[in-house]
Amino acid sequence: MNDLRVTSDAVGRWRRTAQVLKALGHPSRLLLVDRLAGGECCVCELTALVGADVSTVSRHLAVLREAGIVADERRGAQVFYRLVAADALEVVHLSDRVVRGALAREQAAVEPLLTGEQGARVGSVRE
Repeated sequence: MNDLRVTSDAVGRWRRTAQVLKALGHPSRLLLVDRLAGGECCVCELTALVGADVSTVSRHLAVLREAGIVADERRGAQVFYRLVAADALEVVHLSDRVVRGALAREQAAVEPLLTGEQGARVGSVRE
């Protein structure tokens, strides 16, 4: 019985983890998290940053809020957001390092083709 409870807790935790990863799975939301790492911002500033309309940016922020990554505070007519899960920024930066590594490996694989190194080998094949 105890093992079942642990498994249920683990499943719930992984579901929550998936929610966070999904929330971070959009370029606009990554941009928002990166900006909010520098301090709180009003929705109007974030809208200008993302280059989308207020309703779209508000939906992105709602996804991040529901995942526990950001929090909001209403001040008069404006809503300000701040990053509350600094660890989420680490996930973003780690993901960026993975992407940069993949791009470097792709570039290294393509470079010989661009410089003609591969062509020399293909031309030396005996007929």
